[in-house]
Amino acid sequence: MNILIIKLSAIGDVILALPFLEALRRTMPEARITWLVEEAAADVVLGHPALDRVLVLRRKAWIKEARRGRLGLAARELKDFLSQLRAEKYDLVIDLQGLFKSAIFTFLSRGRVRAGFDRSREFSHLWYNQRMPAYDRDRHAFARNLETAAFFGADPSSPLDLTAGVVFPKNAAAAQRAAELLAPAAGRRVALNPGARWPTKLWPAGHWRDLARRLADEPGVSVVLTGAAGDRELTEAIADGDARILNLAGATSLKELAEVFRECDAVVSPDTGPMHLAAAVGTPVTAIFGPTAPWRSGPYGSGHRVLYRNLACAPCFKRRCPDARCMVEIGVDEAIEAVRGILAENSPNAAS
Repeated sequence: MNILIIKLSAIGDVILALPFLEALRRTMPEARITWLVEEAAADVVLGHPALDRVLVLRRKAWIKEARRGRLGLAARELKDFLSQLRAEKYDLVIDLQGLFKSAIFTFLSRGRVRAGFDRSREFSHLWYNQRMPAYDRDRHAFARNLETAAFFGADPSSPLDLTAGVVFPKNAAAAQRAAELLAPAAGRRVALNPGARWPTKLWPAGHWRDLARRLADEPGVSVVLTGAAGDRELTEAIADGDARILNLAGATSLKELAEVFRECDAVVSPDTGPMHLAAAVGTPVTAIFGPTAPWRSGPYGSGHRVLYRNLACAPCFKRRCPDARCMVEIGVDEAIEAVRGILAENSPNAAS
């Protein structure tokens, strides 16, 4: 059985799809399984022991090249990619994304069976020759993915817990790099990951600044700021020159960030891929939710805390809002108490 899984993005969605892969692998140990993923989320699946092959789609890079007038280069790279995609004959292609951008590659793969969700968005279901039952959008993505695995005969009777650290295996080289980066942060480490792609998911920078300082005042606690290179300006404003706060934004790859989180005692984050990454390596998360639904995409597993305002307009799933009360009204005191609770529950003396 030669299987192609298509889940292109985003980082958190790809992480939450890993249980599908694990369930499929347990049921079909002899199958050859390939995963098609976009470049930004590729580190989630590259090197995963349950995969035989990973195809990395540089879609956004091709679009940039085309906009810069390099149409020939973009066309050549796309042609080379399609050759790689079609180099193998797939018995089964499974589109877990359910969007036009994934459905088109499901079709172009020329798989014998091309499966995707019925009544998907952007009319993607028109490209499939086998339709999976439409899923309940209010079910947590983790549960939805296991149910999809069951549709293909996989046994989800012993589903993986994302907090067990099995879904995101430890990477030795990344772990060594994380240890070097974290060397200045002694004691119990709390990582603050303030960035988010949606403006509506951003907790006010002033709230983060207050949280960072109050945590740094806690006995035996070190504060670590994380994020992408594009978050550096935000994290510098939050650190504001405080030497007690270690700023690692832009200093890690995705695999290295996973190992940084693995070495932390708690993580605070809005609804982002790094939030799911922290949960996947077993670190308790304080998740700050506003425009999105924690019951759909909250940190999976036990020991996490979710801060959420159940306003009449929430969840709105809007990327922009002139009055983001859902985030602004979540106070620093709530976040402090959530982190303290996590640290107390996981302290060396908690059992006694």
